Amino acid sequence: MPTKNKTVLVALGGNVLIREDEKGTAEEQWRHGEEVCRDLFPLIKQGYNLVITHGNGPQAGNALIRNEMTSSLLPVMPLDICVADTEGEMGYLLQQALLNELRRNELRRFVVTMITQVIVNKDDPAFDNPTKPIGPFFTRQEADELARQRGWKMIEDSKRGYRRVVPSPKPTRIIQRDMIRLLAEEGHIVIACGGGGIPIIKGKNDDYEGVEAVVDKDRASAILARNINAEIFIILTRVPKVSLNFGKPDQKDLDRLSIANAKKYFAEGHFAPGSMGPKIESCIDFLTDGGQKAIITDPQHLEQALEGRHGTTMTK
Repeated sequence: MPTKNKTVLVALGGNVLIREDEKGTAEEQWRHGEEVCRDLFPLIKQGYNLVITHGNGPQAGNALIRNEMTSSLLPVMPLDICVADTEGEMGYLLQQALLNELRRNELRRFVVTMITQVIVNKDDPAFDNPTKPIGPFFTRQEADELARQRGWKMIEDSKRGYRRVVPSPKPTRIIQRDMIRLLAEEGHIVIACGGGGIPIIKGKNDDYEGVEAVVDKDRASAILARNINAEIFIILTRVPKVSLNFGKPDQKDLDRLSIANAKKYFAEGHFAPGSMGPKIESCIDFLTDGGQKAIITDPQHLEQALEGRHGTTMTK
């Protein structure tokens, strides 16, 4: 029978398994998987029904590099398949780390990774204006050749070279939402929406078709949290709290944040579009649609944040 415990969705940052100063070896990813699972364990011990989502930036980048390096020998895989590959790869790492931690603590709960498809609107304006950089850096000559051969849009990124940019349309629906909800209500731990999920559209005859795009992980996670009736939505990121004037001498950390103030600070430009902005918008959407509480913090302060002693708690 389904449990009556609260459901919480935790969205892990894209660098949860591969850190910026590392190569991303299997050994490094195993170690970080074990670390983050220990950080999540207070939720498990307290009996929450747990759904975990995660980013996949470094892993997707690696998959695209492999595509380029083997393109003379093997077919190049489209971006939706690369997202699916990394969903499975990261799900395996997190799933195994969780199972091991459950066994060590003598707790019997099952863990399942759900390869998740996310519908986006084929008429989303993002398809006409690709903005999300992905994959490796190229020289100007290489970028021009790739643009000519494959029709890629290439931009100079951070003065480090040229990168491909792809659309990042807004997610509208999670295909596997009911399966995820039912599994969570039964007390199983579900890993889903890896990398924001695989972006698909409804094409001819309403058949599902993968598209060359990426879905923002936090936006997809907020939709999934509402779909599964989660009471709490947690975004784990690199910083312990949301801040105003981030990185400036007058930086002010926020312990609590209402929807009204979040909208006010967003309009004032405190939350950058490429970092905290989508997280704040996702929390607003979750709370507006009936969620009880949203928390933004780093993995190390999760337990304290749950108790209201750290992190930033957002409420209506």
